Amino acid sequence: MRLISIAIITIFTIACSTAQDRRVGGRCEGCEALFEYGDRQLDATDTLPGFEAAKEKIKLSGTVYKSDGKTPAENVIIYVYQTDQKGIYPKKGNETGWGKRHGYIRGWMKTDATGKYSFYTFRPASYPNTTVAQHIHITVKEPGLIPYYIDDYNFADDPNLNEGHSSNHRGGNGLVKLKKSDNGLLTASRDIILGKHIPGY
Repeated sequence: MRLISIAIITIFTIACSTAQDRRVGGRCEGCEALFEYGDRQLDATDTLPGFEAAKEKIKLSGTVYKSDGKTPAENVIIYVYQTDQKGIYPKKGNETGWGKRHGYIRGWMKTDATGKYSFYTFRPASYPNTTVAQHIHITVKEPGLIPYYIDDYNFADDPNLNEGHSSNHRGGNGLVKLKKSDNGLLTASRDIILGKHIPGY
């Protein structure tokens, strides 16, 4: 019964969003996955599955700003998903919706009054047998607009990262530099500017 309720809430949320919110960002396959948090109460911080068992634990954080690049943006929903340490999007077999494609290593946040967000995760691997750079996908939804994707999180020390890996920098540059804290946690900061290089914004 609870699963049915969550499904109804999710469908209702998507329908309301697409009916009322302005369309920006161009084509975005899978951006509707942002709504798949069900009845969870979103906070400014989330922990992705697999964090506790991982060797390379990471905390990514930052501030989301409005399009002026100065004013903190409150109540922005952030959706992230990534591969595991084998480079795949792992499934448990009971996934629904976009979880069938994105796997279960994903998380949701909502910025606080100061625009802050953070999430705990681990370093993803490249896709198997490829030289694709390690990355974490990110989609954002601000009030009044449909969800749109911005530049992936990439890691500055990734040997597979090509120069000019992104020239548009949707939402700002996603390249992060990891630093090891005293407790061994790898940390990095990335600020996001809403609407930056987003078509139709």
